[in-house]
Amino acid sequence: MEILVAPNSVSEETLSALAKEWHQTLVKGVVDIARGTIALGGEWHMDASARLLEEGSRQEDLWGFNIYPEERGDAAIEYTSLINIRPAQDNRSMEIVREDTRRAVRAAAARTIPFLGL
Repeated sequence: MEILVAPNSVSEETLSALAKEWHQTLVKGVVDIARGTIALGGEWHMDASARLLEEGSRQEDLWGFNIYPEERGDAAIEYTSLINIRPAQDNRSMEIVREDTRRAVRAAAARTIPFLGL
């Protein structure tokens, strides 16, 4: 299965298929917080990031996260990715530390994957 750039909502079946294809229990995702676009799937977050860059996103707007299709609410999302290490943007760890950035990532994920109850 290819990386899915999701302009609209994603079904449970599609998210489960992405999980089975790549990591079984999780789906790697990248959101363009300026455009609200999400790319899901891939072996690494940089795979989804590259896909969004091809579609016109800017690197500084891209943030990585993981989705757990079998979970709901807070347990369904984590804000950790190697692409999040950005000292120039005051993010020196794999985890997104700025609350406003976390909120933007979560809001985009909630719109795209509504059944997770984010």
